[in-house]
Amino acid sequence: MSYQNPYTPPRKSATFDDYTLAEIRRAAATGIYDIRGGGTKRKVPHFDDLLFLGASISRYPLEGYREKCDTSVVLGTRFARKPIELKIPITIAGMSFGALSGNAKEALGRGATLAGTSTTTGDGGMTDEERGHSEKLVYQYLPSRYGMNPKDLRRADAIEVVVGQGAKPGGGGMLLGQKISDRVAEMRTLPKGIDQRSACRHPDWTGPDDLEIKILELREITDWEKPIYIKVGGARPYYDTALAVKAGADVVVLDGMQGGTAATQDVFIENVGMPTLACIRPAVQALQDLGMHRKVQLVVSGGIRSGADVAKALALGADAVSIGTAALVAIGDNDPHWEAEYQKLGTTAGAYDDWHEGKDPAGITTQDPELARRLDPEIAGRRLANYLKVMTLEAQTIARACGKNKLHNLEPEDLCALTMEAAAMAQVPLAGTSWYPGKGGF
Repeated sequence: MSYQNPYTPPRKSATFDDYTLAEIRRAAATGIYDIRGGGTKRKVPHFDDLLFLGASISRYPLEGYREKCDTSVVLGTRFARKPIELKIPITIAGMSFGALSGNAKEALGRGATLAGTSTTTGDGGMTDEERGHSEKLVYQYLPSRYGMNPKDLRRADAIEVVVGQGAKPGGGGMLLGQKISDRVAEMRTLPKGIDQRSACRHPDWTGPDDLEIKILELREITDWEKPIYIKVGGARPYYDTALAVKAGADVVVLDGMQGGTAATQDVFIENVGMPTLACIRPAVQALQDLGMHRKVQLVVSGGIRSGADVAKALALGADAVSIGTAALVAIGDNDPHWEAEYQKLGTTAGAYDDWHEGKDPAGITTQDPELARRLDPEIAGRRLANYLKVMTLEAQTIARACGKNKLHNLEPEDLCALTMEAAAMAQVPLAGTSWYPGKGGF
């Protein structure tokens, strides 16, 4: 006879929590793995675990908005004849037409142009609307080669060779059939309505020596005008950065595991790659060891949300950051305005991540013309520009408080960490000490 203690409530397992149990049941019932969009939902060390050390006696602060704090950055100064000059160090990450609606891509272009920064095409090619509304447009060259052609390479302001993505380093993208409309199919040379999975590696190079040849080919096609970026997912940032520099990159784009995606396996998003915070210092160290820091620019992405995040990434050694998920939220993604429709889809505003299904009530991650019409690209573009302006002002406010008249003058010395993990990853002292794990001494 078992005894039930009336004073102790039933206790659930921390390992087999409700979500894990539900996933086991779903897998057992369907026999397929879960596919979703967005980035990781687990909590990992991030920029919130760092704090700035504002000026007092030992540092001299700048006066409010009355003293200049420069935010400009130039990307692609190593070899390109026409590097990209940006007013702010915040760019828009690659998100494809196909994953996003045409109106969403137009909105991103409009907002970035108003703010004085660049957008990126994503997989699947360049649309005329995107090129027309993006003053500075980076053209992604991916393993799939969907939509790739020399004409658009020349129309772009820079070329980004995508080796990996933070949400799925080592994995390819997905675009399910319900989002492959007539126009998407034509741009990608695919049959309409058939699921598409991008390759996980480029078909014509297997290592840094071959990549060097590919970069030279792209330079020849574009008459050495365009900066060549190399984008890698956050897995082995020291070696990947070093090899990208060896291959001839002008810019390295480093995407941590908090980076989003339109669709991939949930198990990939949650279990592959490293946090953005852990990626920056090894990449900077690689550039410093090669004598290329600030000569080859470093762009960091994956979970950037605020001006504080921007300032912290720059203080750790990045030249610029890139935003994706935050930009979509700014133009209307997961907006409570559509809560009733999110409820009908079995979710709620702030949690909707089934972007691959093409049913987005906000009209952003869809190819349904009725839904896409809900997004006004002019209004959404102004919202994005406002958001970028606020992020920039926040970063300037922090830089001035640290006594810096340029965002890029922020440095690791301006930071401390709240946790042992963040201190080790960022290699800045634990708050109240002069030590971080691995430094030695206390």
